[in-house]
Amino acid sequence: MQTKIAVAGTGYVGLSIAALLGQKYPVCAIDIIKEKVDLINSGVSPIRDEYIEKFLAEKRTSIHATLDPKEAYTGADFIVVAAPTNYDPQKNYFDTSAVENVIETARTYNKDAFIVIKSTIPVGYTRSVREKFGDDKILFSPEFLRESKALYDNLYPSRIIVGTDMENPALVDAANRFADMMDSCTAEQNSKKLLMNFTEAEAVKLFANTYLALRVSFFNELDSYAEAKGLDTKQIIEGVCLDPRIGNFYNNPSFGYGGYCLPKDTKQLLANYDNVPNNIIGAIVDANRTRKDFIADRIIEKKPKIVGVYRITMKTNSDNFRASSVQGVMKRIKAKGIEVVVYEPSLKDDLFFNSRVIRDIDEFKKMSDVIIANRFSPDIEDVLDKVYTRDLYFRD
Repeated sequence: MQTKIAVAGTGYVGLSIAALLGQKYPVCAIDIIKEKVDLINSGVSPIRDEYIEKFLAEKRTSIHATLDPKEAYTGADFIVVAAPTNYDPQKNYFDTSAVENVIETARTYNKDAFIVIKSTIPVGYTRSVREKFGDDKILFSPEFLRESKALYDNLYPSRIIVGTDMENPALVDAANRFADMMDSCTAEQNSKKLLMNFTEAEAVKLFANTYLALRVSFFNELDSYAEAKGLDTKQIIEGVCLDPRIGNFYNNPSFGYGGYCLPKDTKQLLANYDNVPNNIIGAIVDANRTRKDFIADRIIEKKPKIVGVYRITMKTNSDNFRASSVQGVMKRIKAKGIEVVVYEPSLKDDLFFNSRVIRDIDEFKKMSDVIIANRFSPDIEDVLDKVYTRDLYFRD
């Protein structure tokens, strides 16, 4: 009998997993937004991701989307939870309420399925939620995906990790089955698979993302030093990164780390360090604020009347604005009474956090005294005298 899978949530994580597993298994994806469900069922991706868009359009994956929890969960062998867990600054912790709502609803219709949490969660959460619900069929499997490349990263994973109860043979078997299912749908089917305890798997995710944030922060601070001292950032980074122990990657200066994962994961890991001595983890969180202060100060020094923000998405070919680093820079500039306008074709509204959205690129370039761009584009190459970016490729 073929394994059936339900996936709760159709963001980058959920939809990429549904598309991956849907190559070989019947997948029912559930969401609470009708427009997203309708798009998926018509073969259109509701998010920007080249591989997901192709898979859905070419019907290379057997996903059915629904708003109905009974339809989604009844008869499923595995229920994958990809609900959002945003960082709550008031509680200083992830908001895991959406995950728990999915678990409660799923168990209303299916008592037997193994539940695999894919959402990013605090260290120790899986054990606590298993105890809270008295449910010994809950697993955790961290994801390591990039925005706009989520399905690609699932097709070519660096590793597949599943957190389980290593003392429970049935749960170890379920974890192996899930890892094998994921691997069977990858492009090469020889992924490095790791089974470990729940809490260690949760820690892997948070420490991995915090290390990436550390690396971004390091090269941003290198760039801050170089700019403040009138040095050539690119020459320094090239010389540093030729050391194979350091490597030539994740080293292009930016306005700070942002997006779905790094800001919230670093703060959550720092919260998990409560009563544990640390210097580096706290400094990584602080470094992002310092970098935005530095960038904003450089712009303010130019005494512009209008600052134009060229794109607020985190990455090229992404539609994600969440926690993009340029937003922090915008707030600092606006606090000084300087008008900020935004050029962002993906925005439908006329205002973005009370800043005017300009849709005509020529009008945008003409009205802006300074144009800030986290990542450079040929669209603004004709007004280089106005452009402020720390993108190394701008200087090629």
